[in-house]
Amino acid sequence: MASRTPSAPSSAPARGDRPERTGRSAPTGTPEPAVGAGEAGGAVGTGKAAGPGKANQAAGTGKAARPRRRLSVDERREQLIAVALELFSHRPPEEVSIDDIAAAAGASRPLVYHYFPGKQAIYEESLRRAGRELSARFEEPADGPLSERLYRVMGRYLDFVQSHGPGFAALLRGGSVTASTNTSAVIDEVRKAAHEQILGHLALPSPSPGLRLTVRAWIANAEITSLEWLADRSVPLEELQLHLVQEFVAALTLTAAREPALAAELAGFFAGERPDGPTGKLVRDLAGLLAVPGLADTLAVLAVPPAPAPEEPRERL
Repeated sequence: MASRTPSAPSSAPARGDRPERTGRSAPTGTPEPAVGAGEAGGAVGTGKAAGPGKANQAAGTGKAARPRRRLSVDERREQLIAVALELFSHRPPEEVSIDDIAAAAGASRPLVYHYFPGKQAIYEESLRRAGRELSARFEEPADGPLSERLYRVMGRYLDFVQSHGPGFAALLRGGSVTASTNTSAVIDEVRKAAHEQILGHLALPSPSPGLRLTVRAWIANAEITSLEWLADRSVPLEELQLHLVQEFVAALTLTAAREPALAAELAGFFAGERPDGPTGKLVRDLAGLLAVPGLADTLAVLAVPPAPAPEEPRERL
């Protein structure tokens, strides 16, 4: 077999040596003002091919050298909000400074002030972002038993509480130096969204004032319980999740005991529940109390309505 003549080496650069093409233009929007050289992430790509040294380095790693570009106004603002929210989630707001936000974003202090007049403004904006996220966690398809739907909702709620601990606590306690009417309005919107979502799951045509009060009280109880849990975390998260749902079922049952119209609706509610769900477990726990020595007899006595008081004889005129 005849030997082949080796071909001359190609003059084209290797795949990893080729500079990355810019392709599409940067997102629309006025670019941010120039900042100091010390700002990370603020360098603008020149669009020129990388020098031989950089090309060889890129070839060694198997990746093309990616030019850095300046963020647009909207992109930088979104980045600052996201960074601030992360900081506020893990530290009390009063312990986070503008310098902390700038450092975490790889930006300069003057650049942060270019987008926000101060820490209060960026705190409120990040809080609104967190409020929208928390409100969305109460959304749940109306499929399956009610207590199981609420169990999934509370799982997402408690996940948020756990990942935003210090900021969540500062917001609800209202003791933060950054508290204001705007921050209070955010949590009020979250409570309103939760209230309407839960009433929607109950699917009652005209919820009574008593039922609305029950739902609001349960939401407040969930907030207080979450704060206590954040302080010591002595109860496993899944156990707390189950307890909160069962407390709602118990509160709903107690309200129905006072409202005959709601009591009639509870028949359908319990008919849709399953033995292995939160309501089924609650019923078994309550039934187990009757096996405690002496407790069943005591409860039976309390269940007997008292005899009506005798009428006093009227005096003759």
